[in-house]
Amino acid sequence: MTRVLVVEDDPQLVRALVINLQARQYGVDAAPDAAAALRLAAARQPDVVMLDLGLPDMDGVDVIKALRGWTRVPILVLSARQASDEKVAALDAGADDYITKPFSMDELLARLRAAVRRREGAPFVSEATLVETDEFTVDLRAKKATRGGHDIRLTPTEWHLLEILITNPGRLITQKHLLQEVWGVTQSNKTNYLRVYMAQLRRKLETDPAHPRYLITEPGMGYRFEG
Repeated sequence: MTRVLVVEDDPQLVRALVINLQARQYGVDAAPDAAAALRLAAARQPDVVMLDLGLPDMDGVDVIKALRGWTRVPILVLSARQASDEKVAALDAGADDYITKPFSMDELLARLRAAVRRREGAPFVSEATLVETDEFTVDLRAKKATRGGHDIRLTPTEWHLLEILITNPGRLITQKHLLQEVWGVTQSNKTNYLRVYMAQLRRKLETDPAHPRYLITEPGMGYRFEG
């Protein structure tokens, strides 16, 4: 049974989530604050954490950082905070997805299923050396990409971007994180760099670069690789 830890201080929302999750055969633990959440996470080892950012005893971003100190469990943020900088802060801290309140239960459950699939399919993808899609293959050890049996020449910058994305499949990587990792801290606001290089990667890897299947843009936030 897949176990979900719900961290939320609104009892009505907790009740709705517990009812819907249990009806779909998920095991559910609920925590009303950060202290209880961290205790339950250590004791119950959940498969997914659903986390509200506005907790009474600690900001949710700090809870994400605390969890990321010892676990790679998928973290789905459920928050009424809609500002892009709030979303970026949570994602940079290590959240895997961000769902704005109010949300539809169907969308939440779909995001949950996706998180579970990613965890079960490749919990430590960064250890894999070969990533294969229907359109191209990337050999991380050899630092080589091929498409249709032919080698694809990637620049060092293109390779660095691709490597970050494919070793975090399904996870939204923020613009800020990519810019800092590839170009350094001083270039963290140069989002035009990312647009140019991501367009180049799509032209080299995607069958239809204008409608990418694998290198996906999340407008205003970042990019994700869907394997």
